[in-house]
Amino acid sequence: MASIDSVEHDENLHELVTGEAVALDLRSSSFVLRAAGTIIDYLLYFGSYIGIIVVMFSLADQFGLDQALMTAISVVGLVLCLVVIPTAVETATHGKSLGKLAIGSRIVRDDGGSIGFRHAFIRALTGVFEIFMTFGGMAAIIALLNGRAKRLGDLVAGTYSQNERVSAAVTPVYGVPTVLAEWARTADVATLPDALARRVAAFLAQAASLTPVTRERFSRELADEVSVFVSPVPAANAELFLAAVVSVRRDRESTALGLERSGLERLAPVLGGLPRGFPDRG
Repeated sequence: MASIDSVEHDENLHELVTGEAVALDLRSSSFVLRAAGTIIDYLLYFGSYIGIIVVMFSLADQFGLDQALMTAISVVGLVLCLVVIPTAVETATHGKSLGKLAIGSRIVRDDGGSIGFRHAFIRALTGVFEIFMTFGGMAAIIALLNGRAKRLGDLVAGTYSQNERVSAAVTPVYGVPTVLAEWARTADVATLPDALARRVAAFLAQAASLTPVTRERFSRELADEVSVFVSPVPAANAELFLAAVVSVRRDRESTALGLERSGLERLAPVLGGLPRGFPDRG
């Protein structure tokens, strides 16, 4: 398994560098979103406990429950609603709950992986103290003091809330770099082999997520392969050269397809018409 090293990027953005040297930007949920999700969850859990108490008192006289038994049931119900159920929910859903679904987040490990029973149990157990016993005050203070809005349970368990509602990925469209505009007007750029063209396109689409060293190395390797199909080869940055080649090929192929379409449109009456004197049978 590839090792993963974590580095904080900014207040809400967390950068993970995988063993393949690809930097992944994972955005953590803000304090306000976390607070909203927590309120939804614990209103539900505490509401369940209140429901148990109400039912218990309504049945106490009917079944003759004594005070000791009612106290025991109250304690068991409190543990069930505040520890057992939250732990079971987060374990079964790998870090999600009703409140987290509402704000579009889930709890993950610091390395970005899914949480397990241990993480969920620690978070639920510490939540009794920092959320219920302090009315959320301790959780709010601790969350405000770190850049990823972690509460005490997250710090102890090694987890954080990851925002899963991200904008749709936009495929970048490259034009000819300004420094190579003059070269592009006269350059002879042959059609690249399909495999090489796909590799270049994949590199340009993912270049921003690569580490600088890996980005430079990949761009040089691809530029060496692409230069065989280009004449003359400009003295320019390898990544700019690849972007220019892709743009030139796209523009010229688009022009060629446009000319072909125009030619077919001019020939359409001849290609679709009937021979001279041949009756139109409808």
